[in-house]
Amino acid sequence: MADGFRAILVSKDDGGQKAEITTCTEADLMDGDVTLSVTASTVNYKDGLAITGKAPIVRRFPLIPGIDFAGTVTASTHPDWKPGDTAVLNGWGVGETHHGGYAGMARVKGDWLVPLPSAFTPHQAMAIGTAGYTAMLAVLALERHGITPDRGDILVTGAAGGVGSVAVAVLARLGYRVLASTGRLQESDYLKRLGAADIIDRAELSGPGKPLAKERWAGCVDSVGSHTLANALAQTRYGGVVAACGLAQGMDLPGSVAPFILRGVTLAGIDSVMAPKPLRLEAWSRLARDLDPDLLDAMTTTVTLDQVPDTARAILAGQVRGRVVVEIG
Repeated sequence: MADGFRAILVSKDDGGQKAEITTCTEADLMDGDVTLSVTASTVNYKDGLAITGKAPIVRRFPLIPGIDFAGTVTASTHPDWKPGDTAVLNGWGVGETHHGGYAGMARVKGDWLVPLPSAFTPHQAMAIGTAGYTAMLAVLALERHGITPDRGDILVTGAAGGVGSVAVAVLARLGYRVLASTGRLQESDYLKRLGAADIIDRAELSGPGKPLAKERWAGCVDSVGSHTLANALAQTRYGGVVAACGLAQGMDLPGSVAPFILRGVTLAGIDSVMAPKPLRLEAWSRLARDLDPDLLDAMTTTVTLDQVPDTARAILAGQVRGRVVVEIG
């Protein structure tokens, strides 16, 4: 690695955006006070958008994408980090405006890093990745708003995806009765192994609905947006909470204020990119406690750096179940 390391580099010209495997050196890395040897990364839905250019995730070119990575510190001028430390990075614009995790090395600000929990290997931390960390932030939001298991069912939309899979597994382990919504009914057995009590066909929620419908669940973790989110809100029980963290169906919200002013429903926005460090540490601590490692392994597949572009296209097409780890180091 002294002479260089492999990386995916996204570039853009008059012909459009392209992603290619290339060789970089440390001189190609951006500014930061911690340099790391990257062990593993992952492919989230957002990474799929970045690699394919289906949405303007990458905002400077050329750029190494990958919004997550786990690795070992090789050099540091930051007081909290020393060579040999293991760390995890999620968000902070990495893979968007700052070189990301699809490379053998990374250089970032030490304030962006959190320690790798002792409960997880780097591979497992990336099996969680931003998707799983976001799912945990959503669960924390439900708890903070008083949604306990005795309040009623919890809906998880996009349940067979990365956020959904981790949300189902964590909520079930915490004692909630989970309703898993998916467009891939062939994954019903998989979702029930994760802890889902019942499966809901995505079609029930993905079309235009009523401003207010029959009350069905006390809370929801939604990674889909658009009509699905509007329908989830319309069917949330009085005083319930919907944690919104994704836009797989769309960024629009074609609903009404009825659930908020007639049922006191709360819409809690979940941002994983700029979440403050104390919240990140809490989320990772809770993942170490509340996510069954065996279930994590069951929802994870592993790919190489060369397979990332194909995986990116597959995740946008809804063909990826659970989580994907990219082995790098």
